[in-house]
Amino acid sequence: MTYWLRVTLLTTLAVAVAVVGASILMYLAVQRQLVAQADQTLAETAEFVIEINRRADPRRRGGPFFRPTLISGRPDVVAQVVTASGEVTRADVQQPITSLVTGEVKQVATGQLASYYGDVYVQGSDGNRYHLRVHAVPFGQGQALQLARLVDEIDAALAGLRDLLLGVSAGGIALAALLGAIVARAVLAPVTRLTWAIEEVGRTRDLSRRVGATGRDELARLGRSFDDMLMALEMSLRQQRQLVADASHELRTPLTSLRTNLELLARGHPADPAERLQVLDDVVAQMERLSNLVADLIDLAREEEMPFPVEDVRLDDIAATAVSEMRARYPRVKFRDELRPTTIRGVRPRIARAVTNLLDNAAKWSPPYGVVEVSVEGGEVVVRDHGPGIAPEDEAKVFDRFWRAANARHLPGSGLGLSIVKSVAEAHGGSVTLERPSDGGARFRLHFAAAASS
Repeated sequence: MTYWLRVTLLTTLAVAVAVVGASILMYLAVQRQLVAQADQTLAETAEFVIEINRRADPRRRGGPFFRPTLISGRPDVVAQVVTASGEVTRADVQQPITSLVTGEVKQVATGQLASYYGDVYVQGSDGNRYHLRVHAVPFGQGQALQLARLVDEIDAALAGLRDLLLGVSAGGIALAALLGAIVARAVLAPVTRLTWAIEEVGRTRDLSRRVGATGRDELARLGRSFDDMLMALEMSLRQQRQLVADASHELRTPLTSLRTNLELLARGHPADPAERLQVLDDVVAQMERLSNLVADLIDLAREEEMPFPVEDVRLDDIAATAVSEMRARYPRVKFRDELRPTTIRGVRPRIARAVTNLLDNAAKWSPPYGVVEVSVEGGEVVVRDHGPGIAPEDEAKVFDRFWRAANARHLPGSGLGLSIVKSVAEAHGGSVTLERPSDGGARFRLHFAAAASS
């Protein structure tokens, strides 16, 4: 069953319940009103009969001319007097209708009931079955006045009303089904467009396709969310392809150099031992460059991944360890540190890699016997060097992958160090910014938003 059909059926069912419920309530209200009118007629007739008989009572008026009588005064109402034993003593008709006498009428005669209204069905002499509305009230000691009225016209009116309401209900349900189908199709049109877009993307692998939903309702929000997801996927795929292309380019250079040097060595060139040793040193340097590049690529591949364990990390201890390593790697650079105790929540190896990359970048750009200033406080690492600094036109590219300044081609590195710093900072809810001090050099601020305490 399609979603469109389910919406149509549910809409039809809801309307059907409402229409049928309204029809039943209307039928019951009309029935109650008609029965109430019939009961009022019987009650007024009972009062009339009692008053007539009171006036005709010879004990009150005296004289032989006033004989007890029983006249309903209406041609459509039959009156008769019933005793507690069920015997009909007087009646408006020649032949009393004993089949009208019920147990409730006898209880009215005995005084157990104050009055009684009810329905009685009797078989006529013509073989037809008749429906009468019956009313009984006390009528002297041990007697009850019973009045009966045919309600066939009420039954006929109610039957006509039933037929009318059934027709109206059937027509309303059919109309509801038709309108429900139209409304469901209109309401689900955005979902249909979204489905077509998803199927088209799945078939063509074209992530540039958009749903283009408009409006402020939930389906429009769903369409816009899907467009945002496609945009993010397209950007991610573009970055992935760019990463592969850049990595291929960066890997090609050291691999070509390695192959050339190894071919020379295999042919016995160069013959001079000093030159041969220089070629071997170059091979080792290129292999080290390859190792660093592969390590950086692995870190970039995990840039959106937060490997466990996430723990409380002493940022000042990580910085102290990184400073010690840099002092051993760059003996001609002086590191001046000011590390205050700072604890953050994060992944220790990733944070250590980011801090190390900042220090390594500052040391590479520092002149011989230059100073690199390192400070840690309040969940922030600040690294400042006194090198040539960053040109204003290059500030926007500093954290891009594989970007290297024009004057940095002679320096070792892959151009991935600062981009790794940025990815680590963002993965921990923080940021990294570049500042250009007025007296030269560059200052990087690595801020972690997950500071636990200081």
